[in-house]
Amino acid sequence: MSAKLILFNKPFRVLSQFSDEDGRETLANYLSAPGFRAAGRLDYDSEGLLVLTDNGALQQQIANPRHKAWKTYWVQVEGSPSEEALDHLRTGVELKDGPTLPARVKSLAEPPGLWPRVPPVRERKTVPDAWLELSIHEGRNRQVRRMTAAVGLPTLRLIRAAIGDWHLAELQPGESRRITVDAPAVASKPHPRRAPKRPPRWHRR
Repeated sequence: MSAKLILFNKPFRVLSQFSDEDGRETLANYLSAPGFRAAGRLDYDSEGLLVLTDNGALQQQIANPRHKAWKTYWVQVEGSPSEEALDHLRTGVELKDGPTLPARVKSLAEPPGLWPRVPPVRERKTVPDAWLELSIHEGRNRQVRRMTAAVGLPTLRLIRAAIGDWHLAELQPGESRRITVDAPAVASKPHPRRAPKRPPRWHRR
């Protein structure tokens, strides 16, 4: 059985849903995709890869952290990352909701072909900034931003570059690509075992 996927480059300040009562931009401004739902979410103020599918089992598999799909981000941070800060991210940092699992992280030159953000990131001439490539396989709220802040590197811009084997590739903001993949098998639920019937009381010895 196959499933359809849409790989979408979500622009900055677009909701990861198809409607909004407050009139903000949503996926409907860019996609006509009846029957598709986002597999996971990407924050309103984050950019990059969002995966949508028409298959419920695949949606859960992508979105559920139990399946440990690595999500890779390009992170522009304020400050100059030290090896100590990077090692802290690699071993896990303590957040208010508990310690994180170790991340994969390395320093990165500005990603090639990177599009300008609208509006642009505010520049501070007296404070340097840098790019990191950071991968995690958890799904906590605003986790990457909280992790970099915990090691003294506030996030200025956050772009998701990949989910598992799916990558942004050449997609520009607002562009999408449709592919077909194998759908996960849905295991049938076993019938509950019934307790053996007890013989009538007058049969018991």
